[in-house]
Amino acid sequence: MSTRRGDDASGPWQCDHGAQYFTARDDAFRAEVRRWQNAGAAALWEARILSFDGETWRTSDAPPERFVGTPRMTSPATWLAGSLGERAMCQWQTTVQPLQAPTGAGWQLHSPEHGPEAQRYQAVLLAVPAPQAAPLLEAVAPKAATLARSAPMRACWSVMVRCPQPVPLPVDGCFVEHSPLRWIARDSSKPGRSGPETWLLHASHAWSEAHVHDDAAAVTTALLQAFAQLGGPDPASVQSLSLRFALSGRSVVVTGDTGPSERLTQLAQCADVLLSSVLDLGAAVAAIRASRPGATPAFYETARAHFAQHH
Repeated sequence: MSTRRGDDASGPWQCDHGAQYFTARDDAFRAEVRRWQNAGAAALWEARILSFDGETWRTSDAPPERFVGTPRMTSPATWLAGSLGERAMCQWQTTVQPLQAPTGAGWQLHSPEHGPEAQRYQAVLLAVPAPQAAPLLEAVAPKAATLARSAPMRACWSVMVRCPQPVPLPVDGCFVEHSPLRWIARDSSKPGRSGPETWLLHASHAWSEAHVHDDAAAVTTALLQAFAQLGGPDPASVQSLSLRFALSGRSVVVTGDTGPSERLTQLAQCADVLLSSVLDLGAAVAAIRASRPGATPAFYETARAHFAQHH
């Protein structure tokens, strides 16, 4: 979820060049999204979403509710980080360097912008595409780095188009078939947006993979021609971006020998690479007994059963 911002002859502009929207089907997640809406960090995008097969514009019989961050796609994450208060410190525009083995005080992060962080951490969570995680892991978990490099990722070319006037297309978003394009969206139709008429063009993954090493100018020309075939105008200005790691081709999951786990399977659905070390069941239960000596036998048995089933 990302938004590009800039200035040109038309004035300030912004465009969501990554994830275009999100849905909320699970009750718990819908409740969380309502919190974002109440905080002004997200809103329902009441858009005209169609599909085009090269001849006919079609609408879905039961379109899902689509939400976007407001005023930009990064807003939910920014609000969540801010809501943690003193429990979290946000360091924006920082390049984390390869991890070093933790000392007894915990993990210490390093960056060229700020040098070594004074704070020490008990754990490090990498929420980046698998190929970008590999160099971070190399020194501390070489097997995990190798596994991360093996996770295939699919590319997507993205073109952001500023238009001199409103575009008379019958859509705010459209899934495109039989074209270099897979998705187009009137980004300025999203709630909380301002500035000139702006459109986002996403090439299909197949086309993007075939042209991943092409010159940006050639890609932009090809995708603007495809947009023109749909009724798109000559742009006032454009900017293109190659998303090399846009979508995971498949998930790589290593769980050890603990057997099947429904919760691990659910977590894997959100992962490019997921590692789960084998847990020493006896040692884990012994540690709980030592830290909770007054607990009932039923408590220890529940803990043992939980670790046996889910870890």
